[in-house]
Amino acid sequence: MLVDPQLARPLGKERSYTLSICRQCQLLGVSRSSYYYWRDHHEEQERLRQEIFAEEKAFAEAVMNNWMEHPIYGYQKMAHHMQRNRHPEATEKRVRRIYRQLGLQGLVPRFKTTRSSKRKEGKFPYLLRDRKIRYVNECWSCDITYIRLPGGMVYFTAVIDLYSRKILSWRLSNTMDTIFCIECVMEAVEKYGIPAIFNTDCGAQYTSKEFVSMLQGFGIQISMDGIGRCLDNIFIERTFRTLKYECIFLHDYATMTELSNGLEGFVEFFNQERLHQGLDYQTPDEVFRSGCFPEREIDIQVA
Repeated sequence: MLVDPQLARPLGKERSYTLSICRQCQLLGVSRSSYYYWRDHHEEQERLRQEIFAEEKAFAEAVMNNWMEHPIYGYQKMAHHMQRNRHPEATEKRVRRIYRQLGLQGLVPRFKTTRSSKRKEGKFPYLLRDRKIRYVNECWSCDITYIRLPGGMVYFTAVIDLYSRKILSWRLSNTMDTIFCIECVMEAVEKYGIPAIFNTDCGAQYTSKEFVSMLQGFGIQISMDGIGRCLDNIFIERTFRTLKYECIFLHDYATMTELSNGLEGFVEFFNQERLHQGLDYQTPDEVFRSGCFPEREIDIQVA
């Protein structure tokens, strides 16, 4: 067996050969000085690598333990929380990396307010884009919002007149059925007549056969927001915000009866006494009684 002396050299008495350091470095394109530096510092680098790994593992365990105690914290709040609890190394960037690696995230309840109805009549077009509302009963709007009580969630629906912002009728329910929405609309129709347009979102209650048939029976044009487009129904969303910030959040209602009594008083105040900047500092009742007010038009423009 012939062996090129420049490529290989024998090891001991056995007839086995290996490439020289010089030749290996040539084949790998690595300088010999780099190889010898790596060889002399390999143990130290390995030790540092193990220390970094142990430190990162301990930090990941600390993040996991804190997340188990506070699962609602996102990475930003978790970073501040850990810094206040003797973890100065917990920067937002570092905690975010651990969150991503471990698949963690802040847990919060997410309510899906728009659900498809099993008995739906289909989606109706949105009729209010770039439309100017010039008189009362031209367009009504309806929606549902959540209210949390100690015993669980309850649901509030209301019908408002878009021109005057007056709350025409409202209902409370502990279930998300269609009946309480129909009753709310029927009460508004009995008190104030029939509107030209009725606008809602695409929730299961409003796309159900019962609700759609009721509106079509009155000869009302049906308008529906796009799914996920809360700004299409911005006026009733703003009414719900006022209701919560100026009534519900300021009182500790414990039961539906207490909540209903509180809402009854606030709706009366909202319609008869509360001044609205968008109504030239008039009350909804004053604008509604005026019937038609050409000097003030509602221009609905949604991008």
